[in-house]
Amino acid sequence: MPSVQDLIHKFEKGGGRGTRIVFVILVVAILMLGYNWRNFRNMGTQEAMDAAQVGRNLAEGRGFTTQFVRPFSICLVKKHNADRLQVTEADPRPDYAQLKGMHPDLANPPVYPLVLAGLMKVLPFRYEVNLKDAFWSVPHPRPSEGPPRMFARYQPDFLIGLFNQLLLVAIAVVTFFLARRLFDSSVAWLSFVLVICCELFWRFSVSGLSTMLLMLCFLGLIWCLVWIESEEREPVWSHRAQIWLALAIGLLLGIGTLTRYGFGWLVIPVLAYLGIFCAIRRTRILLITGGTFLLVLTPWIWRNIAVSSTPFGTAGFAIVEGTYVLPENKLQRSLQPDFKGLGVKPFTFKLCNNSRQILQDELPKLGGSWMTALFLVGLLLNFRNPALQNLRYFLLATLVLFIIVQSLGRTELSNDSPIINSENLLVLAVPLIFIFGTGLFFLLLDQLNFKLRELRYLIVGAFGILMCLPMFYVFLPPKTSPVNYPPYYPPAVQQTCGWMKPAELMMSDIPWAMAWYGDRQCIWFTQNAESEFFAVNDYLKPVKALYLTPETMDNRFLSQWVRAGEHSWANFILESMLRTRIAPNFPLTKAPKGFFPEQLFLSDYERWKSDATNQIAPVIEEDASQKKSDESK
Repeated sequence: MPSVQDLIHKFEKGGGRGTRIVFVILVVAILMLGYNWRNFRNMGTQEAMDAAQVGRNLAEGRGFTTQFVRPFSICLVKKHNADRLQVTEADPRPDYAQLKGMHPDLANPPVYPLVLAGLMKVLPFRYEVNLKDAFWSVPHPRPSEGPPRMFARYQPDFLIGLFNQLLLVAIAVVTFFLARRLFDSSVAWLSFVLVICCELFWRFSVSGLSTMLLMLCFLGLIWCLVWIESEEREPVWSHRAQIWLALAIGLLLGIGTLTRYGFGWLVIPVLAYLGIFCAIRRTRILLITGGTFLLVLTPWIWRNIAVSSTPFGTAGFAIVEGTYVLPENKLQRSLQPDFKGLGVKPFTFKLCNNSRQILQDELPKLGGSWMTALFLVGLLLNFRNPALQNLRYFLLATLVLFIIVQSLGRTELSNDSPIINSENLLVLAVPLIFIFGTGLFFLLLDQLNFKLRELRYLIVGAFGILMCLPMFYVFLPPKTSPVNYPPYYPPAVQQTCGWMKPAELMMSDIPWAMAWYGDRQCIWFTQNAESEFFAVNDYLKPVKALYLTPETMDNRFLSQWVRAGEHSWANFILESMLRTRIAPNFPLTKAPKGFFPEQLFLSDYERWKSDATNQIAPVIEEDASQKKSDESK
């Protein structure tokens, strides 16, 4: 019987390569199955649901349109169409805001929705929840028929999360080969383990965000940079290899930018890297890379300009959001935003405040482990490999750039979900941080003279377990709830949207969820319940229903309700609570029972009684019969 040392030696030297691959696949499959069983959660971020509903519109042949309508997007489209037709915006005849049909999407870059659309074409997505079989754990009218069961997972959310988990496996594989090229097989295997067991990456994968796809593009870009620099020193292929690599770099930069706009700033350190380390064909390589990058971006920028007169739509105003002039979601919820007061000072404050928070809180915890500390120490070492030296400078420049871009581009999305959000660019560098940190660990380990070889394996194993402890805690109790409530509960959203006709317009504080789970056109509730609401209802398109969730109803009473203003939605809710009636001039006056006070649903008529497909709870009928009996008595 072979000893443990013989088995390890065989596993290391490649004699059992097929066995090794099968073993790794089996471990990854068990890890994926266990994580989804213990820690899977339905989508809980605005960006994920927004991209998913745009992907569904693409899959169903409706183009780059959105059911999630931002008031600021209405402002841009309306102004553009009015300027194009050279008429006043007050002219009621044309649909300047494009609300009577499908509204153009101005918030999402196109690559990730396109990928999701292809996924929805291939896989059997089931968008409808069987309301009769769902057990309702939130205050909401329940269906009256069928045996109740616990609602656990929304199937489209799970399929999108599973796809992103496969991208995570691909990221771990690319990290393995990149680490083996830069260091050796020991660093490669440990880097692979750290990536595949990074709990932060698994949370990003099930979130439904585009982070995994963007990280794969970033690692592909690093591969091309390392390769093109090595061809400069020791040519292996023909002289045309660098030209093809320059094309690939420009293409990956363009695809990454069309996945997340902030990624486009990476063109600065990339061109600097190529200009410094590619001396033979420098001018040609720079022109090919920059030209390919612009060629990929141009069609989408042209489309945005043709629709809204802006190159990046509403996303291009992220630098303005979050300043003290336009705090929180004020810009996106404004039909006529006021940009007065914007100057150098608001942006300076935003940069200083957000960069301080990143340097103090996010950067030291990058990757969810202590590997960042080893990486920072490893930056001081003098590597013999020139590729490592050059890549280290590029990584430092990238981190500094990402801190600046992330600080200036930070919006309320980062406050709603501090780590798991689409504005987190630093997480893209975590695989490289793992590679450099692991390289330093093995460099220090080689300085120790072990008499027993098994002791070395023991130390490496203990180090790996220590770095992967956050992932191990996932499998310990308590088990995570798969439903992101409050405020997202797919059966509740689908039932309220089922009361609406497909062409009708709703208003909500979670319109992204109404668009994704309910497949209904929904506008983000405006800044106030008076002028801006009636500007939409009277002049653009009638609002047939209002749906507010704990996202608004559970706000702080004094700081977020009382101080919100006289005509705010908070004041509207308070008056409804205290006076038990809706404002007389408000067009939506009918409300079903079972919502208030945690949720609020208002409509123009009692849709829930005339809708035979969505029967509501018997509690409503019991309340009505009790009221009649009381009156008769």
